[in-house]
Amino acid sequence: MARKNLLAHITATIGDDAERGANSDTEARASYTRRGASRSMIQSLDELAETSMRILDGDTIIALDPVELDGSFVADRIGDDDQAYSSLKEAIRQSGQSTPILVRPHPSDDGRYMIVFGHRRARVARELGVKVRAVVKPLADIEHIIAQGQENTARADLTFIEKAIFAGKLLRSGLSKDVLKSALTADDSLLSRMLSVADVVPDVVLDALGSAKGVGRDRWEELKKLVLNPAAAARARELVQEEMFLSQTTDETRFQHLVVALKAAQKAGKRAKQKSAPAAWMPADQSVSVVARQKPNSLVMEFGNPKGKSFGKWLSGNMDSLFEQYSKANGEQETGD
Repeated sequence: MARKNLLAHITATIGDDAERGANSDTEARASYTRRGASRSMIQSLDELAETSMRILDGDTIIALDPVELDGSFVADRIGDDDQAYSSLKEAIRQSGQSTPILVRPHPSDDGRYMIVFGHRRARVARELGVKVRAVVKPLADIEHIIAQGQENTARADLTFIEKAIFAGKLLRSGLSKDVLKSALTADDSLLSRMLSVADVVPDVVLDALGSAKGVGRDRWEELKKLVLNPAAAARARELVQEEMFLSQTTDETRFQHLVVALKAAQKAGKRAKQKSAPAAWMPADQSVSVVARQKPNSLVMEFGNPKGKSFGKWLSGNMDSLFEQYSKANGEQETGD
Protein backbone atom coordinates (compact mmCIF):
# COMPACT_ATOMS: atom_id res chain seq x y z
CA MET A 1 0.00 0.00 0.00
CA ALA A 2 2.97 2.33 0.64
CA ARG A 3 3.71 2.57 -3.09
CA LYS A 4 0.48 4.54 -3.62
CA ASN A 5 2.50 7.58 -2.49
CA LEU A 6 5.70 6.41 -4.11
CA LEU A 7 6.88 9.94 -5.00
CA ALA A 8 4.80 11.88 -2.48
CA HIS A 9 7.86 13.24 -0.68
CA ILE A 10 9.22 14.64 -3.95
CA THR A 11 5.98 16.39 -4.93
CA ALA A 12 5.61 17.73 -1.39
CA THR A 13 9.12 19.21 -1.54
CA ILE A 14 8.28 20.95 -4.82
CA GLY A 15 5.15 22.42 -3.23
CA ASP A 16 7.22 23.70 -0.26
CA ASP A 17 9.70 25.29 -2.65
CA ALA A 18 6.87 27.10 -4.38
CA GLU A 19 5.62 28.52 -1.05
CA ARG A 20 9.12 29.70 -0.07
CA GLY A 21 9.34 31.41 -3.48
CA ALA A 22 6.14 33.30 -2.70
CA ASN A 23 7.68 34.76 0.48
CA SER A 24 11.08 35.69 -0.97
CA ASP A 25 10.09 37.04 -4.38
CA THR A 26 7.23 38.96 -5.91
CA GLU A 27 3.67 37.57 -5.78
CA ALA A 28 3.55 37.34 -9.58
CA ARG A 29 6.64 35.17 -9.74
CA ALA A 30 5.31 32.93 -6.97
CA SER A 31 2.03 32.54 -8.82
CA TYR A 32 3.88 31.57 -12.00
CA THR A 33 5.89 29.05 -10.04
CA ARG A 34 2.76 27.40 -8.67
CA ARG A 35 0.92 27.41 -12.01
CA GLY A 36 3.82 26.91 -14.39
CA ALA A 37 6.92 24.75 -14.33
CA SER A 38 6.41 23.31 -10.83
CA ARG A 39 2.82 22.27 -11.59
CA SER A 40 3.89 20.55 -14.80
CA MET A 41 6.68 18.78 -12.97
CA ILE A 42 4.27 17.62 -10.27
CA GLN A 43 1.89 16.25 -12.91
CA SER A 44 4.74 14.49 -14.71
CA LEU A 45 5.91 12.95 -11.46
CA ASP A 46 2.36 11.82 -10.68
CA GLU A 47 2.19 10.08 -14.04
CA LEU A 48 5.61 8.55 -13.42
CA ALA A 49 4.40 7.32 -10.03
CA GLU A 50 1.31 5.74 -11.62
CA THR A 51 3.47 4.01 -14.22
CA SER A 52 5.87 2.84 -11.53
CA MET A 53 3.00 1.34 -9.55
CA ARG A 54 1.77 -0.46 -12.66
CA ILE A 55 5.24 -1.85 -13.25
CA LEU A 56 5.36 -3.15 -9.68
CA ASP A 57 1.98 -4.82 -10.32
CA GLY A 58 3.26 -6.36 -13.54
CA ASP A 59 1.28 -3.97 -15.78
CA THR A 60 2.90 -1.20 -17.76
CA ILE A 61 0.77 1.59 -19.19
CA ILE A 62 2.28 3.16 -22.27
CA ALA A 63 1.02 5.51 -24.97
CA LEU A 64 0.85 3.82 -28.37
CA ASP A 65 0.19 5.14 -31.82
CA PRO A 66 -3.04 3.44 -32.99
CA VAL A 67 -1.43 2.70 -36.37
CA GLU A 68 0.83 0.22 -34.55
CA LEU A 69 -2.16 -1.85 -33.44
CA ASP A 70 -3.90 -4.80 -35.10
CA GLY A 71 -7.26 -6.20 -34.04
CA SER A 72 -7.73 -9.43 -32.13
CA PHE A 73 -7.35 -12.60 -34.18
CA VAL A 74 -10.94 -13.51 -33.26
CA ALA A 75 -13.74 -10.93 -33.45
CA ASP A 76 -16.38 -10.81 -30.74
CA ARG A 77 -18.66 -8.08 -32.05
CA ILE A 78 -21.15 -7.89 -34.92
CA GLY A 79 -20.93 -4.36 -36.26
CA ASP A 80 -21.07 -1.51 -33.78
CA ASP A 81 -23.68 0.50 -31.92
CA ASP A 82 -23.33 3.94 -33.54
CA GLN A 83 -24.95 5.80 -30.66
CA ALA A 84 -22.86 4.11 -27.97
CA TYR A 85 -19.70 4.62 -30.02
CA SER A 86 -20.47 8.31 -30.53
CA SER A 87 -20.97 8.74 -26.78
CA LEU A 88 -17.65 7.01 -26.06
CA LYS A 89 -15.86 9.17 -28.61
CA GLU A 90 -17.27 12.39 -27.16
CA ALA A 91 -16.36 11.33 -23.61
CA ILE A 92 -12.75 10.63 -24.62
CA ARG A 93 -12.59 13.87 -26.61
CA GLN A 94 -13.65 15.87 -23.57
CA SER A 95 -12.02 14.01 -20.67
CA GLY A 96 -9.41 11.75 -22.20
CA GLN A 97 -9.16 7.97 -22.06
CA SER A 98 -9.80 6.90 -18.47
CA THR A 99 -9.34 3.14 -18.89
CA PRO A 100 -6.39 1.65 -20.77
CA ILE A 101 -6.83 -1.05 -23.37
CA LEU A 102 -5.00 -4.39 -23.21
CA VAL A 103 -2.56 -5.34 -25.95
CA ARG A 104 0.02 -8.05 -26.47
CA PRO A 105 3.19 -7.96 -28.58
CA HIS A 106 2.10 -9.15 -32.01
CA PRO A 107 2.85 -12.90 -32.27
CA SER A 108 4.10 -12.68 -35.87
CA ASP A 109 4.94 -9.04 -36.59
CA ASP A 110 7.79 -7.50 -34.61
CA GLY A 111 7.24 -3.93 -33.53
CA ARG A 112 3.45 -4.17 -33.66
CA TYR A 113 0.80 -5.02 -31.08
CA MET A 114 -2.42 -7.01 -31.14
CA ILE A 115 -5.46 -5.71 -29.26
CA VAL A 116 -6.88 -8.12 -26.68
CA PHE A 117 -9.72 -5.82 -25.67
CA GLY A 118 -10.47 -2.14 -26.15
CA HIS A 119 -11.00 -2.07 -29.93
CA ARG A 120 -13.45 0.85 -29.77
CA ARG A 121 -11.16 2.94 -27.59
CA ALA A 122 -8.32 2.32 -30.07
CA ARG A 123 -10.60 3.32 -32.95
CA VAL A 124 -11.55 6.54 -31.15
CA ALA A 125 -7.90 7.41 -30.59
CA ARG A 126 -7.18 6.78 -34.29
CA GLU A 127 -10.04 9.05 -35.36
CA LEU A 128 -9.11 11.78 -32.89
CA GLY A 129 -5.45 11.62 -33.92
CA VAL A 130 -4.17 10.91 -30.40
CA LYS A 131 -2.25 8.09 -28.80
CA VAL A 132 -4.05 5.34 -26.94
CA ARG A 133 -3.16 4.36 -23.38
CA ALA A 134 -2.50 0.63 -23.22
CA VAL A 135 -1.32 -2.09 -20.87
CA VAL A 136 1.12 -4.37 -22.66
CA LYS A 137 1.24 -8.02 -21.62
CA PRO A 138 2.87 -10.95 -23.39
CA LEU A 139 0.04 -13.50 -23.69
CA ALA A 140 -0.41 -16.86 -25.37
CA ASP A 141 -3.41 -17.30 -27.67
CA ILE A 142 -5.49 -19.07 -25.01
CA GLU A 143 -4.70 -16.39 -22.40
CA HIS A 144 -5.62 -13.76 -24.99
CA ILE A 145 -9.01 -15.39 -25.65
CA ILE A 146 -9.85 -15.83 -21.97
CA ALA A 147 -8.93 -12.22 -21.17
CA GLN A 148 -10.89 -10.92 -24.16
CA GLY A 149 -13.97 -12.99 -23.36
CA GLN A 150 -14.00 -12.25 -19.64
CA GLU A 151 -13.57 -8.51 -20.19
CA ASN A 152 -16.54 -8.40 -22.56
CA THR A 153 -18.66 -10.58 -20.27
CA ALA A 154 -17.82 -8.34 -17.30
CA ARG A 155 -18.95 -5.25 -19.23
CA ALA A 156 -22.18 -7.10 -20.14
CA ASP A 157 -22.47 -5.19 -23.44
CA LEU A 158 -22.15 -8.15 -25.78
CA THR A 159 -25.48 -9.63 -26.80
CA PHE A 160 -26.37 -13.31 -26.58
CA ILE A 161 -25.84 -13.89 -30.29
CA GLU A 162 -22.47 -12.09 -30.31
CA LYS A 163 -21.30 -14.40 -27.52
CA ALA A 164 -22.75 -17.40 -29.36
CA ILE A 165 -20.94 -16.56 -32.60
CA PHE A 166 -17.74 -15.86 -30.66
CA ALA A 167 -18.06 -19.28 -29.01
CA GLY A 168 -18.57 -20.94 -32.39
CA LYS A 169 -15.46 -19.29 -33.81
CA LEU A 170 -13.38 -20.42 -30.84
CA LEU A 171 -14.65 -23.99 -31.09
CA ARG A 172 -13.87 -24.14 -34.84
CA SER A 173 -10.37 -22.83 -34.12
CA GLY A 174 -9.71 -25.98 -32.10
CA LEU A 175 -10.12 -24.70 -28.56
CA SER A 176 -11.71 -26.94 -25.94
CA LYS A 177 -15.11 -26.30 -24.41
CA ASP A 178 -13.41 -25.77 -21.05
CA VAL A 179 -11.55 -22.80 -22.51
CA LEU A 180 -14.80 -21.50 -24.00
CA LYS A 181 -16.60 -21.76 -20.66
CA SER A 182 -13.80 -19.86 -18.95
CA ALA A 183 -13.71 -17.15 -21.62
CA LEU A 184 -17.47 -16.65 -21.64
CA THR A 185 -18.08 -17.32 -17.93
CA ALA A 186 -20.69 -19.88 -19.01
CA ASP A 187 -21.75 -23.27 -17.71
CA ASP A 188 -22.28 -26.38 -19.85
CA SER A 189 -25.97 -25.67 -20.43
CA LEU A 190 -25.51 -22.06 -21.56
CA LEU A 191 -22.53 -22.91 -23.76
CA SER A 192 -24.51 -25.72 -25.40
CA ARG A 193 -27.35 -23.30 -26.19
CA MET A 194 -24.95 -20.75 -27.64
CA LEU A 195 -23.22 -23.25 -29.90
CA SER A 196 -26.52 -24.78 -31.01
CA VAL A 197 -28.01 -21.44 -32.06
CA ALA A 198 -24.85 -20.33 -33.87
CA ASP A 199 -24.69 -23.66 -35.68
CA VAL A 200 -28.36 -24.02 -36.72
CA VAL A 201 -29.35 -20.47 -37.75
CA PRO A 202 -27.99 -19.85 -41.30
CA ASP A 203 -25.04 -17.46 -41.54
CA VAL A 204 -26.85 -15.12 -43.93
CA VAL A 205 -29.66 -14.78 -41.37
CA LEU A 206 -27.19 -14.10 -38.54
CA ASP A 207 -25.51 -11.41 -40.63
CA ALA A 208 -28.86 -9.80 -41.47
CA LEU A 209 -30.03 -9.73 -37.85
CA GLY A 210 -26.74 -8.31 -36.57
CA SER A 211 -26.07 -7.95 -32.86
CA ALA A 212 -29.83 -8.02 -32.14
CA LYS A 213 -29.85 -5.65 -29.18
CA GLY A 214 -32.67 -6.52 -26.79
CA VAL A 215 -33.12 -10.06 -28.12
CA GLY A 216 -32.35 -12.65 -25.44
CA ARG A 217 -31.49 -16.31 -25.58
CA ASP A 218 -35.09 -17.58 -25.29
CA ARG A 219 -36.14 -15.77 -28.46
CA TRP A 220 -33.04 -17.01 -30.27
CA GLU A 221 -33.98 -20.53 -29.15
CA GLU A 222 -37.42 -19.97 -30.68
CA LEU A 223 -35.88 -18.91 -34.00
CA LYS A 224 -33.51 -21.88 -33.92
CA LYS A 225 -36.43 -24.30 -33.56
CA LEU A 226 -38.25 -22.65 -36.46
CA VAL A 227 -35.29 -23.04 -38.85
CA LEU A 228 -34.46 -26.63 -37.91
CA ASN A 229 -36.69 -27.58 -40.84
CA PRO A 230 -34.58 -27.17 -44.04
CA ALA A 231 -37.54 -25.63 -45.88
CA ALA A 232 -37.97 -23.06 -43.09
CA ALA A 233 -34.24 -22.29 -43.14
CA ALA A 234 -34.45 -21.69 -46.89
CA ARG A 235 -37.47 -19.42 -46.38
CA ALA A 236 -35.57 -17.48 -43.68
CA ARG A 237 -32.74 -16.84 -46.15
CA GLU A 238 -35.28 -15.38 -48.57
CA LEU A 239 -37.10 -13.30 -45.96
CA VAL A 240 -34.00 -11.41 -44.79
CA GLN A 241 -33.48 -10.14 -48.34
CA GLU A 242 -37.04 -8.90 -48.83
CA GLU A 243 -38.02 -5.24 -48.61
CA MET A 244 -40.37 -5.75 -45.67
CA PHE A 245 -37.51 -7.09 -43.56
CA LEU A 246 -34.98 -4.51 -44.72
CA SER A 247 -37.39 -1.64 -44.03
CA GLN A 248 -37.57 -2.45 -40.30
CA THR A 249 -35.79 0.23 -38.29
CA THR A 250 -34.46 -1.66 -35.26
CA ASP A 251 -32.78 -4.97 -34.47
CA GLU A 252 -35.77 -6.04 -32.43
CA THR A 253 -38.40 -5.29 -35.09
CA ARG A 254 -36.34 -7.08 -37.75
CA PHE A 255 -36.08 -10.12 -35.50
CA GLN A 256 -39.80 -10.04 -34.70
CA HIS A 257 -40.75 -9.65 -38.37
CA LEU A 258 -38.69 -12.71 -39.29
CA VAL A 259 -40.15 -14.90 -36.52
CA VAL A 260 -43.73 -13.89 -37.34
CA ALA A 261 -43.21 -14.54 -41.06
CA LEU A 262 -41.70 -17.96 -40.40
CA LYS A 263 -44.56 -18.93 -38.09
CA ALA A 264 -47.07 -17.86 -40.74
CA ALA A 265 -45.28 -19.97 -43.35
CA GLN A 266 -45.23 -22.90 -40.94
CA LYS A 267 -49.00 -22.67 -40.39
CA ALA A 268 -49.68 -22.38 -44.12
CA GLY A 269 -47.56 -25.47 -44.72
CA LYS A 270 -49.52 -27.43 -42.13
CA ARG A 271 -52.84 -26.44 -43.72
CA ALA A 272 -51.60 -27.44 -47.17
CA LYS A 273 -50.40 -30.74 -45.80
CA GLN A 274 -53.79 -31.44 -44.24
CA LYS A 275 -55.54 -30.67 -47.53
CA SER A 276 -53.30 -33.08 -49.42
CA ALA A 277 -53.67 -35.85 -46.85
CA PRO A 278 -54.15 -39.25 -48.58
CA ALA A 279 -57.70 -40.47 -49.15
CA ALA A 280 -58.42 -43.97 -47.80
CA TRP A 281 -61.16 -46.52 -48.64
CA MET A 282 -62.05 -49.79 -47.03
CA PRO A 283 -65.09 -52.13 -47.45
CA ALA A 284 -67.26 -53.14 -44.51
CA ASP A 285 -65.39 -56.41 -44.00
CA GLN A 286 -62.04 -54.53 -44.06
CA SER A 287 -60.58 -57.19 -46.33
CA VAL A 288 -59.11 -54.52 -48.62
CA SER A 289 -57.59 -51.10 -47.95
CA VAL A 290 -56.92 -48.54 -50.65
CA VAL A 291 -54.91 -45.37 -50.00
CA ALA A 292 -54.81 -42.75 -52.75
CA ARG A 293 -51.92 -40.28 -52.50
CA GLN A 294 -52.21 -37.17 -54.61
CA LYS A 295 -49.06 -35.79 -56.21
CA PRO A 296 -48.66 -32.67 -58.38
CA ASN A 297 -49.38 -34.47 -61.67
CA SER A 298 -50.47 -37.93 -60.66
CA LEU A 299 -52.33 -40.14 -58.21
CA VAL A 300 -50.73 -43.15 -56.55
CA MET A 301 -52.93 -45.91 -55.13
CA GLU A 302 -51.72 -48.46 -52.60
CA PHE A 303 -53.61 -51.71 -51.90
CA GLY A 304 -53.33 -53.43 -48.55
CA ASN A 305 -54.93 -55.91 -46.16
CA PRO A 306 -55.42 -59.61 -47.08
CA LYS A 307 -57.23 -59.10 -50.39
CA GLY A 308 -55.54 -55.88 -51.41
CA LYS A 309 -53.05 -57.41 -53.80
CA SER A 310 -55.64 -59.56 -55.62
CA PHE A 311 -58.07 -56.63 -55.80
CA GLY A 312 -55.37 -54.47 -57.36
CA LYS A 313 -54.68 -57.14 -59.97
CA TRP A 314 -58.38 -57.38 -60.76
CA LEU A 315 -58.60 -53.64 -61.31
CA SER A 316 -55.58 -53.77 -63.60
CA GLY A 317 -57.22 -56.54 -65.67
CA ASN A 318 -60.49 -54.64 -66.03
CA MET A 319 -59.18 -51.22 -66.91
CA ASP A 320 -60.88 -51.11 -70.33
CA SER A 321 -64.40 -51.63 -69.01
CA LEU A 322 -63.77 -49.46 -65.97
CA PHE A 323 -62.51 -46.60 -68.13
CA GLU A 324 -65.56 -46.96 -70.40
CA GLN A 325 -67.81 -46.63 -67.36
CA TYR A 326 -65.81 -43.60 -66.25
CA SER A 327 -66.17 -41.94 -69.66
CA LYS A 328 -69.90 -42.47 -69.78
CA ALA A 329 -70.32 -41.16 -66.24
CA ASN A 330 -68.49 -37.98 -67.24
CA GLY A 331 -70.45 -37.51 -70.51
CA GLU A 332 -67.51 -38.37 -72.77
CA GLN A 333 -68.24 -40.06 -76.08
CA GLU A 334 -66.01 -42.22 -78.15
CA THR A 335 -64.81 -40.72 -81.38
CA GLY A 336 -63.92 -42.76 -84.48
CA ASP A 337 -61.52 -42.22 -87.32
